[in-house]
Amino acid sequence: GRDTSSLAATIMALRRAASQLPALVARAANPAIRNAAANPVATSAFRAPSMGMIAQQSRPYAHVIINQHRDTEYNNEKLPWDFTPANMKKAEAVLAKYPDNYKQSAMIPLLDLAQQQNDGWLPVSAMNRIATMLGVANMRVYEVATFYSMFNRNPVGKYHVMICGTTPCMVRGAQKIEKALEEHLGIKKWGTTDDGMFTLGEMECMGSCVNAPMFVVADYTGGSDKYTYNYYEDLTPDSAKKVIDQLKKGETPKVGSQIRSKAEPASGQTTLTETPPGPYCRDLTNA
Repeated sequence: GRDTSSLAATIMALRRAASQLPALVARAANPAIRNAAANPVATSAFRAPSMGMIAQQSRPYAHVIINQHRDTEYNNEKLPWDFTPANMKKAEAVLAKYPDNYKQSAMIPLLDLAQQQNDGWLPVSAMNRIATMLGVANMRVYEVATFYSMFNRNPVGKYHVMICGTTPCMVRGAQKIEKALEEHLGIKKWGTTDDGMFTLGEMECMGSCVNAPMFVVADYTGGSDKYTYNYYEDLTPDSAKKVIDQLKKGETPKVGSQIRSKAEPASGQTTLTETPPGPYCRDLTNA
């Protein structure tokens, strides 16, 4: 009797599943429904500078942690991509550091170089090109690019602002910095401004706990030749907005602590106030 009841329950469950199948297939065939179901957030615009277009994607954290690629007009395998002649020389210099049977060790620096060249993000065709250069399957490059949050796989702003979200910075007011910048830029975290200048994101501990709170800015305005990745520390909501305003004007904000010359007590330096007696390190100026 128990076996018969169990079989009947199984049959009923299968019938219910079968009755829902047409609706599930219809939803799966509709990209708008599929994306919204997978990522229930407001649609945000991402700028694709090289294509001169705006791409709408309903994806949270789209430039950071989305591990599922979907072809778009500006990001698909059919679009050609290669390093510029100048960057190819840099890529070859990186590859020359490794024996032929360890070329894949150059994967991360090559991905970083490609991202700098490509306005701060990695299209799938760039990843495929790097796979060819390294003699590995495309999937090997995808695995690395989707694992590290430093790699953006959708377009970001020319200035990628990433606020530290780890405990010391949170205790010191990182959430106030985030709120101030959201209001100042008119976007939410993970969003990009309409002019494509700023993307606001979050990064985990960047090692500046003693000067918390802080954020880092990846500057893609000058391509790989002038790329910078600078820390701005000891921030307040006002000083954080000041840094953004200076970047917007094309100025160079003070890098590092906004109130101190180094990591020291707020009252000033209390140790090593005299020149140490030695021994001294050799002069590395021209090393």
